[in-house]
Amino acid sequence: MPLNRKILSVSQLNREARFILEKNFSTLWVEGEISNLSRPASGHIYFTLKDQDAQIRCAMFRNRLNHLRFNPQNGEQIALRGSISLYEARGDYQLIAEHMEEAGEGALQRAYEQLKKRLEAEGLFDESHKQPIPSPPKRLGLISSPSGAAIHDILSVLKRRFPALPVTLYPTVVQGADAPAKIIAAIAQARTREECDLIILSRGGGSMEDLWCFNDEAVAQAIYHCNIPILSAIGHETDFTIADFVSDLRAPTPSAAAELISPDQSEWIHSLQQLQQRLLRHQKREIETFSLQLHALQKRLRHPGERMQQVSQRLDEMEQRLQRAQQVLIDKKSEKLRQLQKQLQHNTPDSQINQLRGHLYTQTQQLKLAIQHQLHHRSTQLSGLAHTLDALSPLLTLARGYSITLNERSEALLDIKTVRCGDTLETRLHKGHIVSQVVSTRSR
Repeated sequence: MPLNRKILSVSQLNREARFILEKNFSTLWVEGEISNLSRPASGHIYFTLKDQDAQIRCAMFRNRLNHLRFNPQNGEQIALRGSISLYEARGDYQLIAEHMEEAGEGALQRAYEQLKKRLEAEGLFDESHKQPIPSPPKRLGLISSPSGAAIHDILSVLKRRFPALPVTLYPTVVQGADAPAKIIAAIAQARTREECDLIILSRGGGSMEDLWCFNDEAVAQAIYHCNIPILSAIGHETDFTIADFVSDLRAPTPSAAAELISPDQSEWIHSLQQLQQRLLRHQKREIETFSLQLHALQKRLRHPGERMQQVSQRLDEMEQRLQRAQQVLIDKKSEKLRQLQKQLQHNTPDSQINQLRGHLYTQTQQLKLAIQHQLHHRSTQLSGLAHTLDALSPLLTLARGYSITLNERSEALLDIKTVRCGDTLETRLHKGHIVSQVVSTRSR
């Protein structure tokens, strides 16, 4: 055994292998089917991604899993973005997932749901915008593939139920990348030509990929802005497309659409026969009624001269009644005029003015007497108050030889204790003032 050989432990080997894998395979996309999915309490998920010939272990940690828009399940076809690594503890070669999304129909379904949600929020599915479907239509426009099964089903039903309905075909492809533009062009052609009052947008059944052109936003906008009512009849009863929600009405199948808009001709023929019988009976009754009325009028018919004599006599009577009524009205108005003249003489303004002048003179005399009485009363009150004020005035006290002594703050002195030697005092006499300075004080 060579002494210089390098011996690695299993941990070292796995670690070196992990470094090589992570260095050479940074970020890649892998598509496959989920199997053996497990969800431990840690919140991570572990699963196997496989195709027909191989499989690889995968792990996706909780912080990445929280950003997914769907819940991964066994059997789902997904596209996964991640990096290659190796779990050293078991030597397992694995893929660490950073992001995953549904592949195939899952991706289409997600795109379908997102578009449906957005268009619904924009108001393209509002019932208030739906146009009424004419029943029955005067002329039918059919937008479909001329070689498809849907058009044959519709025409077969119409031929059986109501062959009198004219149909105009606006051919288009209904599958593939060019289908949305062709469908929009067919709708525009129907609008421009204005030769139908109802359009059926139709296609037979198929997979979601086959029907995908009816999930196109531009097709939805064309249906929404079409001024001709559109009835969608796409796929089978369980197939729903964006066009179904935007259209004015949805039929579960093309045959059901033809049944919906076409009356049964046998029922129409029966109804027409009943209407014909009713019309004949009504005509017969009307003829009999008018005959009776004509016979009665013939009996009542008189010579015009006789009718004119009656009218002339009637006019003479009305003239006499009018003259009498006029005379009665004149007599009433004359009597009313005489009564008003009497009232006017009685209510002449001269007598009222004389009465008001006498009343005014009386009121003036009463006012003068009241003013004189108030002046005498107020003068007496003023004299009494002046006498009382003189009796209480300190000036009378001063006139009798008394005086008032004030300190420097002009306060009257009442107690010798409030005076100190050196204070300047003012003595107020009946006539004049004396200013003095305190030399000494003494109690009584």
